[in-house]
Amino acid sequence: MTDILNRKIFNYFFVFIGIAAAIFLLYVLSNVVILFVLSVLLGFIFAPFVRLLEGKGLSRTISTLSIFLLFAFLVYLALSSVIPKLIYQMDQLVIALKDFSLNEELNIIEQKLLSIFPFFDKGNLVKKAEDIISTSFNDLISHLTFYLGSIVSIASFFVIVPFISFFLLKDTDAIQKGLIYKVPNKYFEVSYWILKRVTLQLGRFVRAWIFDAAFVGVFIGFGFYLIGLPNALPLGVIAGLGHLVPYFGPIIGGIPAIILSIMITGNLSMVPLIILVIILTYTVDNGFVQPYIFSKSVDIHPIFIILLIIAGSELFGIIGMLLAVPTATIFKTAIKEIYFAYKNYSIAKL
Repeated sequence: MTDILNRKIFNYFFVFIGIAAAIFLLYVLSNVVILFVLSVLLGFIFAPFVRLLEGKGLSRTISTLSIFLLFAFLVYLALSSVIPKLIYQMDQLVIALKDFSLNEELNIIEQKLLSIFPFFDKGNLVKKAEDIISTSFNDLISHLTFYLGSIVSIASFFVIVPFISFFLLKDTDAIQKGLIYKVPNKYFEVSYWILKRVTLQLGRFVRAWIFDAAFVGVFIGFGFYLIGLPNALPLGVIAGLGHLVPYFGPIIGGIPAIILSIMITGNLSMVPLIILVIILTYTVDNGFVQPYIFSKSVDIHPIFIILLIIAGSELFGIIGMLLAVPTATIFKTAIKEIYFAYKNYSIAKL
């Protein structure tokens, strides 16, 4: 009895050490892990189209190559049509900013506040606001310098990720067979089932995630255009990208639009319309789009998602925020299937 107990304790300790070592290794090799995860996510997006071409009689290699070439062509068309407009709108923004007087606008706002709250100290608001803006601007410049210094690394992402994703997608069956082949016979069936379920759930989630972000970006960009907000195109792109971070999308998409509208118009006249566009977009998205496209995705509690996003941000920055939910989807599905197999099948216990 004592030997059995000692063996169980040793097994649990060994598993704990293994998990801790794996987490430490993932943290040390975070850049490599991020590259691989992004490649896998891109593969999940393209997988249905590759299977569609395979159903038409094309080989896996030709199907994968065709989809990637089509994707590259569409990206080229999008960039060639969008970038000139984006550059033009940014030029207009720079021209507008040249005519913008921060101190003057702050004084106007302060006068309005003093008329409502006469007990405020005159001049105090302007000084504090200037200090905050100056500090924020310096922080922004330092961050931009850091990211521009890493431009080679960023460019390598756009080369390496599609390259890895191509081979992952082309050799999916061989990779899965290779992974399963290494599993002992007594775990073979449950391992195959877990891999299949994780692949299915994550694929559904990623495709729904990307589609939902595209919907929000287009809807908000079009809404900003209709209300006459300058730079609607880049603001729509920002809103769409921001929506990739669950629950933080309205903040990421709304704050830049509000700030730019105040800087360009010099008043708060467009703020209610901007808020209305964002509320309308997320009402349609939460009420109709998300329930439909996420109906088969893994259900995770909102509080847990927010904690995951914060943890991902602390560990890996922006990329960590984006990958927090897909990673949680993988682990939740795997743990759920392992527990089901543990309770219902005769797999070995620790």
